Amino acid sequence: MDLLTYAFMQRALLAALLVGVTAPAVGIFLVQRRQAIMGDGIGHVALTGVALGFLLQVSPVWTAVAVAVAGAIGMELIRSYGRARGDIALAMLFYGGMSGGVMIIYLAPNGSNANLTTYLFGSISTVSPQDIPPMIALAAFVLLVVLGLRRQLFAVCQDEEFAHVGGLPVRALNLLLAVTAAVTVTVAMRAVGLLLVSALMVIPVAAAQQVTRGFAWTLAVSVAIGVTVALSGTVFSYYVDVPPGSSIVLASMAVFLLFTAAAGRLRAAGWHNGGVRARRAS
Repeated sequence: MDLLTYAFMQRALLAALLVGVTAPAVGIFLVQRRQAIMGDGIGHVALTGVALGFLLQVSPVWTAVAVAVAGAIGMELIRSYGRARGDIALAMLFYGGMSGGVMIIYLAPNGSNANLTTYLFGSISTVSPQDIPPMIALAAFVLLVVLGLRRQLFAVCQDEEFAHVGGLPVRALNLLLAVTAAVTVTVAMRAVGLLLVSALMVIPVAAAQQVTRGFAWTLAVSVAIGVTVALSGTVFSYYVDVPPGSSIVLASMAVFLLFTAAAGRLRAAGWHNGGVRARRAS
């Protein structure tokens, strides 16, 4: 393939691969605990971090990580200690993050508005060599958490009270999941964009749920779908010259519709889907 001869496409495909693996791996826990749009809220907060990076003229990746992690932890603390409903905490992330980002970007040097668009919707040509090492490091952290603690995280997402009775550090695990989701958003912002990353955390999981039984299979199929749509969407955006984020999300939706149709036929034939709500995480 001729596109592999270009260094920027090699970096873009590597970034897409990292996003395709990490986003569904975290998203499966968010879907399980009915916080499917949490990635959206964190993405809005990360916008403030990106804008802050432009204002301070430092790497927006690290400022986005710092602000997104702080926002995710704040949301979880509000939910836990403030007795606020999860949707209220998410709304605060949405509106506060977007407002802070817009205000700061107007204080940043000229040209920042144009650069901000690449973070909002993704851009295959702007993944620089300097972006790759932190993306790999952050993706490795995400995978270490979600794979190493998958049983504990599944238990907490399934039933917090039961997990607490079972001796699990529920609050610490909730905070760790929030931090991991925030890190995933910053890994994905170059390839998918802050405004669309939540779709890649949710849609592959929703598609996998249509045709799988049990947590382990749902996780594996979700990641396979995520990798497939991330790479194919990036390649499509190269040839058609469109933002990769929209291509990836539309490819995800196409897979979801395909899997839903297949599941309908399987159910009509007498197959029953247990989905991700299996009683054990394997």
